[in-house]
Amino acid sequence: MQVIDMNDFIKKNARREIFALKTYVPGKPIEDVQRELGIFDIIKMASNENPLGPSPLALQAIKDNMGRINYYPDGNCYYLKEKLAEIYDIDPSGLLIGNGSDEILRLIAETFINPGDEVVFAQPTFSEYEFTAGVMGARCTRIELKDYHHDLAAMGQAINDKTKIIYICNPNNPTGTLAGQAEIEKFMQQVPRDILIIFDEAYGEYADQDVFVSGREYIKAGRNVMVLKTFSKIYGLAGLRVGYALTTPEIAAAVKRVSEPFNVNLLGQTAALAALDDHHHLQMSREINNQGKAYLYVAFDEMGLDYIPSQGNFILVGMGRNSRVVSSRMQQKGIIIRPCDSFGYPEHIRVTIGMPGHNERLIETLKKVLQEMEELQG
Repeated sequence: MQVIDMNDFIKKNARREIFALKTYVPGKPIEDVQRELGIFDIIKMASNENPLGPSPLALQAIKDNMGRINYYPDGNCYYLKEKLAEIYDIDPSGLLIGNGSDEILRLIAETFINPGDEVVFAQPTFSEYEFTAGVMGARCTRIELKDYHHDLAAMGQAINDKTKIIYICNPNNPTGTLAGQAEIEKFMQQVPRDILIIFDEAYGEYADQDVFVSGREYIKAGRNVMVLKTFSKIYGLAGLRVGYALTTPEIAAAVKRVSEPFNVNLLGQTAALAALDDHHHLQMSREINNQGKAYLYVAFDEMGLDYIPSQGNFILVGMGRNSRVVSSRMQQKGIIIRPCDSFGYPEHIRVTIGMPGHNERLIETLKKVLQEMEELQG
């Protein structure tokens, strides 16, 4: 029998685009830290999950529907779409529901990108734009942030006749910064109408609603726009993986052609539907985030640490030293935070805003870690 060298097989047969992809770097799971370090008093402040947890209404909906998981879910997510259409005052046929907004990004790329097409996004930003576009053979144009904000003027100047999609994460991850109405409007006037513009508003519910402007107004104006939203952040349903997109019925219909059947599970649909009715949970999540943000700003100021004021539920903080070392030492003390070297910020950490006790323990532990590192250097 002929022995096949599997590495040779992969090199000859796998799509060449996959070898240029950068692997997604998630926040460290609690279970990994427990297993690796043998410690169990752990707080995870790395993945921008809602520390308040899910809505009680969502939990009840899950319990009420546990006995139905022998059935396939509604492949059209009819009731969830109807509810979202009512909230946003749009045609339900302009809604897409996905297994997290990550899946929707993949479906968008599969629908619209051909090898050689170009996409434009900020650097740094959410890595899935580059990943999903790269899988389809797109050329990625990365525009450096300007003072930690989207440089929309430079993004507009990067457009050429091969540009297919522009991604705008607003508020941006990992910086938490917001693109304002005036600069977005100027940008939209500059962009040709045959380019698809994706506004990723995963953290939009946390933003100051007096200054935050959603891209969905451009959908109503007839532009080729998609607005991505998620139940993984403020709604506290990250483990159920439900995201959605608002767009035109025509764009939605095209994307649905590449979607798998039953891609959003039954419990995710029912929990998301219930969470939309829990206005108290939404308000409490905002209040806890705002209070925690204010506390952490003061603490970072007192520690002499630079940070970027955030419109999300996380803060980018400069350490003035290797962030991976800081994160490792924090992890050894039971606090999981996100080193930002993978974003191109080797001396920054990203900290998810937690409950009051979480925030206090974060600061106490960070002070100890930085003091220990100073003593080692001294």
